[in-house]
Amino acid sequence: MLKHLYIRNFTLIDVLDIDLHEGFSVITGETGAGKSIILGAIGLLLGQRADGKTIKTGADKCVIEALFDLSRYHLEPFFKDNEIEYDAHDTIVRRELSSSGKSRAFINDTPVSLSLLKELGEQLVDIHSQHQNLLLQKQDFQLGVIDVIANDEQQLTAYRQCYDKMLDTSRRLAIMSNDIEQNRQRADFLQFQYEELTAANLVEGELEELEQKSATMTHSEDIKSALYTADNALTAEGQGIVGQLRTASTALKSISKVYPDAEELSQRMESCYIELKDMAQEVGARLDNVDFDPAELDTINNRLDRLYDLQKKYHADTIDGLISQRDELKKKLAAIENSDEALEALQKELKSHQAACQELASELTRLRTHAAETVEKEMLKKLVPLGMPHVRFNVKMEPVELNSNGHDKVSFLFSANTSTPLLPIAQVASGGEIARVMLSLKAMISGVVKLPTIIFDEIDTGVSGKIAEQMACMMQDMGSHGRQVISITHLPQIAALGIAHYKVSKQETAQGTISLMEELTPEQRITEIAQMLSGSNISEAAIQNARQLLRI
Repeated sequence: MLKHLYIRNFTLIDVLDIDLHEGFSVITGETGAGKSIILGAIGLLLGQRADGKTIKTGADKCVIEALFDLSRYHLEPFFKDNEIEYDAHDTIVRRELSSSGKSRAFINDTPVSLSLLKELGEQLVDIHSQHQNLLLQKQDFQLGVIDVIANDEQQLTAYRQCYDKMLDTSRRLAIMSNDIEQNRQRADFLQFQYEELTAANLVEGELEELEQKSATMTHSEDIKSALYTADNALTAEGQGIVGQLRTASTALKSISKVYPDAEELSQRMESCYIELKDMAQEVGARLDNVDFDPAELDTINNRLDRLYDLQKKYHADTIDGLISQRDELKKKLAAIENSDEALEALQKELKSHQAACQELASELTRLRTHAAETVEKEMLKKLVPLGMPHVRFNVKMEPVELNSNGHDKVSFLFSANTSTPLLPIAQVASGGEIARVMLSLKAMISGVVKLPTIIFDEIDTGVSGKIAEQMACMMQDMGSHGRQVISITHLPQIAALGIAHYKVSKQETAQGTISLMEELTPEQRITEIAQMLSGSNISEAAIQNARQLLRI
C-alpha cells in the first residue's frame, strides 16, 4: 500500500508531501489542474523512462519518493534475491532526475537499475488509464485475464519451457537437414580432400625437422670448413689449444710444492682441459658426420615442396593445421555416413517435445475452459448492476496452432442488449460500456492478484448518475479487501464514496503556475462535491445534495 508520496520539482509541482490511506480514495480537480502530472510522477517511480524536460523550470533536480507498506503482500523474496534490505512496513522507493538527463533509482536507499525498479513497481501499483481500455481489442490481454483467473502460472511456465525446447530442437533439425544436404552434395570433394591429406602421411614437427636438414645439407661445405677449422684449433699437433692447455697445467702442477699458488691455477686449467677435450671430440665427431648426399637433399626438398603446397592449398600455417583439417574431414565424412541415423534421432526428439507440448497445452485448455466459465458468470454479476440488465458476456475459445501461449485463442464477446448479437467487444461496446467492462475485469482480477495499490484514471468516462454510483461501490468493495484503490474522477457520485478525498488545483505564484494536492476535510468535501454538481456558483441545493451523497 502507498502510505506517503513526496514529489519535488516535477513539471508544475514545486513540492507535494502527502499521506495516503488504505481502502477507497478519490482525487478530483478541474481539467488541467495537474492530476495527470501526479500520475506521471508515480509512473516514473514505477520505472517508466523520462528525460530532463520533466524537471520544473529553473530546478537542477527532480525527486519522487514513495513510502509503501508491504507487510501483507509476500514480497520478501524479491528483496532477498536482489540483495536489498527488506522492511515490510516502511519500504522507500525513490527516483531522481537531473536536468542533464541522468536518472537514479533507489529501493530502501540501495541503488537499483531501472529494469529492477520496474519489476518491483509492477508488483506494487497498477495504474489503469483510459488508453488501457484499448487492451480489450488485444487477444493477448483477453487470454491473460483467463490465465489469471485460471491461476495456471505454474502450468504455463512448464508449457513454455517445453515449447522452447521444441523450438530449439526444430531449429537444430533444420540446421542439420541443411548441413546434411550440403555435405552430401560435397561428399566426393570432401572424400578427395581427406584422401589427399591422409596420403601425405602428415607428422607433427616434420616440417621443421626437414627444413633443418635441408639447410644443413645445402650448406654442408661451409659447415665442414668451419668444423675443420675449429677441430684444428683445438687439436693440431703442437699448436692445438687442448694440448697447450695440458702442457700449461702440468707445468704449474710441477712447481706447486715450492709455489703453492700454482696448485689452484693448475686445477682450474685441468678442469678447462677436460671440458675442451670433450668439446674437441664432439667437434671431430660432427665433422665426420657431415656429408652431402644430393639424392637425399632432393628427397627432402621434394617433401618440403609437397608440404608447402598442401599448406597453401588448405590455408594452413602449420602441419598441425593440416592434421586438424584432415581429422575434421574425417568427422564430416563419418557424419554424412551416419547422417540418416542422427537425423532420425533428432526427428524423434522433436516428436517427443511436440507430444509433450500438446499434452501440456491440453491441460492449459482444460484450466482455461473452467476459468472462462467463471469469468462469464462473474462478469454478468458485476455488469448487470452497472446499468446493463440484458448484458451478455461470452468467452469464446478456439483451437489454434501451438504458440508460446498454448493452442488457445480467446475472444471476449459482448452484447449490451437482446437485439444485438454477441460480437467481439471492441466492435460493439461504447466507451461507457468498455469502461464498465474494464472496471469489472479489474475488480475480478484484483480478487486473485493481490496488488497493493490500484489507481483508476477516469474509469468513469461515459457514465453518470446511478451507474457511476454502482461503479464507485465496486471500487469501494475492492478497497475493503486489503488493498488500496484510488480513483481520479469528475463524477460527484464516485467522489462521495471515497474514504479519503484529495483535490488537485493550480495556483499562480510569483515564480509561475504551480500544481497543488491536498486532502480535504469533511467540510471541504461538501464544498468540492457541491461544486462538481453545480459548477462555480454553488447553490444551497447543491450543498444539500452533496451532504446527501456524503451521507452527512
